[in-house]
Amino acid sequence: MSQILIVEDSKLEADKLKKCLEGQGFSILVVTSGEEAEIRLKTFKPNLIVLDVILPGESGFELCRKLKTEPATQSIPIVIYSTKDKQIDRTWGDMSGADAYLSKTVDEPTLLQTVNRLLG
Repeated sequence: MSQILIVEDSKLEADKLKKCLEGQGFSILVVTSGEEAEIRLKTFKPNLIVLDVILPGESGFELCRKLKTEPATQSIPIVIYSTKDKQIDRTWGDMSGADAYLSKTVDEPTLLQTVNRLLG
């Protein structure tokens, strides 16, 4: 069973993602900040990370960039999941090393297709 870390400070969005992904058999851990994600990643090695951009403390872009440079986490696929949906935001996601960028308006089939593609 693939494990997914969701980094999302909105309980409503986190619950929506968790319900969708658990319904497909994924094991989910939700954290609400980049700092909490970094602490959890010291002992928890997910197969994929779904990462919000606007978080307390450091942004999702900053966390993504950091995770993609750390040997222990650089191979974990990261999906940016954000309300920020302009081309410049997508460019920042690419520059941060994200493997995919989805808007929070995305439908469940597209979310699941993206997650399954990245998990191979």
